Amino acid sequence: MGAARLLDFSSLPGWAEDNHAAALAAYSVTADLVGADWPAPASGDARAFFEASFTPVEIGTPPGLLTGYYEPEIPGRTDRGEGFDHPLYAAPADLPADRPWFSREEIEAGDLLAGRELVWLADPVEAFLAQVQGSVRVRLADGSVRRFGFAAKNGHPYRSIGQELTRRGEGGPAGITADGIRAWCRAHPDETPALLRHNPSFVFFRDLGLPPDSGPIGTMGRPVTALRSLAVDPDHIPLGAPVWVEGGGIAALMVAQDTGSAIRGAQRGDIFCGTGAEAGLWAGDMRISGRLVTLLPSGMARRIAR
Repeated sequence: MGAARLLDFSSLPGWAEDNHAAALAAYSVTADLVGADWPAPASGDARAFFEASFTPVEIGTPPGLLTGYYEPEIPGRTDRGEGFDHPLYAAPADLPADRPWFSREEIEAGDLLAGRELVWLADPVEAFLAQVQGSVRVRLADGSVRRFGFAAKNGHPYRSIGQELTRRGEGGPAGITADGIRAWCRAHPDETPALLRHNPSFVFFRDLGLPPDSGPIGTMGRPVTALRSLAVDPDHIPLGAPVWVEGGGIAALMVAQDTGSAIRGAQRGDIFCGTGAEAGLWAGDMRISGRLVTLLPSGMARRIAR
């Protein structure tokens, strides 16, 4: 955990105006998983609960980086054909726990996951981005929707294809968005497979069987909530902790309920923006200089911060 300092709630711009009840509802989803040191959700005034039970702690040194992620919804088929040729896969039976498995390039070259297909998609880029997001809704031809989420990965490091395109001079000064990646791949179909193989990390999925109104499953094994759940680096911010997020017009209390391969550092957060195309546009464009302030139980806060 990085250097930490104690703050007052009065130092959080917009604190009084936030919807604390929405934040408490998100906190309640995982509150039973965080241990006895953490306060159990209480009925009554939500703002009063947070102010009485927690102390704001700034871990690390702002400014930090805030990005967004989302749950795509894309068409798919249960069987290959009619242009649906790009699968999402279940994990292999022999996936080792103590060392990396084969890389993305090796998996594709050797067709090492044959027979592990869960569902078929029409676009290899969307199949790749589903792995980056870690969850996806697939709408089948009969109108039904199946929910797939993270099951495991091959143990290789994540390498951003967006950063690779930026290195090549694509995109603006702030880098390239997800839609920019899609556009580049449409314009360069012959080069797309090599670009995707730049990332050796490979994510395997499982059928979640979730109802349509539930968020996808986060790292804590519970559904995440749009605009109230945050992916963090658990080496710095405890999973399950409320986190005040500010920057770029955002001033809201969220809950650290997820992680991500690219989310590293005390002042790094990835906001779950929701499901579908509109959420994807927002998430894809989000790159905000901001600040994270973690709410810790008061006794814990005094032990680690000054």
